[in-house]
Amino acid sequence: MWSTSAVSDTVRTMGNAMRGIIAFIPSERCQRFLVGDLKEMPLDRTLDLSGRQLRRLPAAPCAFNELVKLYLSDNNLSSLPAELQGLRKLQLLALDFNCFEELPAAVCQLPQLSILYLGNNRLYHLPRELKELKELSTLWLETNCFTVFPKVVCELSNLKTLHLGYNQIRSLPKELIQLEELRSIWLAGNQLAEFPPVLLEMHLLAVIDVDRNRIRQFPSLSHMQGLKLVIYDHNPCVNAPAVGEGVRRVGRWADSSDDEQEDDGSKATNENTAEVTEVHHEEEQNTSGQGTK
Repeated sequence: MWSTSAVSDTVRTMGNAMRGIIAFIPSERCQRFLVGDLKEMPLDRTLDLSGRQLRRLPAAPCAFNELVKLYLSDNNLSSLPAELQGLRKLQLLALDFNCFEELPAAVCQLPQLSILYLGNNRLYHLPRELKELKELSTLWLETNCFTVFPKVVCELSNLKTLHLGYNQIRSLPKELIQLEELRSIWLAGNQLAEFPPVLLEMHLLAVIDVDRNRIRQFPSLSHMQGLKLVIYDHNPCVNAPAVGEGVRRVGRWADSSDDEQEDDGSKATNENTAEVTEVHHEEEQNTSGQGTK
């Protein structure tokens, strides 16, 4: 006899399979099955259509011109309708875990956009039009296909947090120094063979994550007055970066007890994850104050 959990898993699997089939069918009735009846904008001005097996965005959300947050994570989207640019008050757009190979043009026409999630897609470049997002303060690009740092990011003058982990980036451009508001940069899981020299000139950076790269020698970071956290674990390094008083380090030879060093790898991973979660939560709270995901 099947257990309750086994039955639930089977029903869930069948439901996902059914949604996957229906996603191919463009009829209005099938779209209502996937996203529900979207006749009125939610009172909290937040719409979550994550995990609906969507292959295209229905037209209805694009008519909610007072919408502040739109979550489209974990679908099968590879494009967005031009009508999306009508969401002139949108502050947060989540497009992570989809199938985008290019950033839809409509996204670059959202004047109030502050937080943009693009992680876990198939992006390898960004359009020049991205620089039009003057209010963008947080950009997530982790787990994509970038082999070269997208230089247009250096023109996002209000950017405070940049997530570019788990790509194939080998170096950072000197133009990055233009980002005077940048306070945290996450570069874990790339192909950096040396600590990026441009970061040494960005004295106000608070968080630097270069975990899981190929850095063999770390320069001194003790002159970086704003630094609070540096994550450098899982590099073939021969030294730990020197830092100022009160700066937290995560990696080999970091200041910690023998007990903490015994489980160095897992502890560093847990601390890294905790930091990302904390920053993620803080960034969402800093949007309009309307509901969260």
